[in-house]
Amino acid sequence: MVSILSLWLPILVSAVFVFVASSIIHMVFTYHYKDFSRLPDEEKVMDALRGFNIPPGEYLLPYAGDPSVFRSAEYQARREKGPVLVMTVWPSGQQSMAGNLVQWFLFSVVVGVFAAYIAGRALGPGAEYLSVFRFAGCTAFACYTVAQWQDFVWFRRSLGRTVKGIIDAAIYAVLTGATFGWLWPE
Repeated sequence: MVSILSLWLPILVSAVFVFVASSIIHMVFTYHYKDFSRLPDEEKVMDALRGFNIPPGEYLLPYAGDPSVFRSAEYQARREKGPVLVMTVWPSGQQSMAGNLVQWFLFSVVVGVFAAYIAGRALGPGAEYLSVFRFAGCTAFACYTVAQWQDFVWFRRSLGRTVKGIIDAAIYAVLTGATFGWLWPE
């Protein structure tokens, strides 16, 4: 058994590698550029919504609130009439990516902690590279990918966007597993 504290270096280094890889994926490669589609009459929709001054948050339209409303004829008629959507509203104006990038790095550290916990409980000091790679990489893959399928199932995220996210997750998992295998204590 290897303690999480003794794995601080692979946790941090793998988070750095994942951060760099995700930056390259999103800034150099173009396969995520078409993850979203343009609304028809985008300007009209924006003009119509602007007047409501909707605060940042997540919304469901039409909104039921509880199961009894969901089953009501009035709600079903509103849903049938449409549109039906799940909407995330961001603050207006120029957006800084700094907060998102910090959160992404911290998330990658947390994934590293989970990988350290699972691999550290399963393996001892001096474990073979491939064994460490498998435990840490599989754990990282699960952490980076599982919620994407949940969004596909419940929020109708496109299959294409989900699969691209899975490909990204596989890259991050390989980097995490390889880093742990490389820096595993003797």
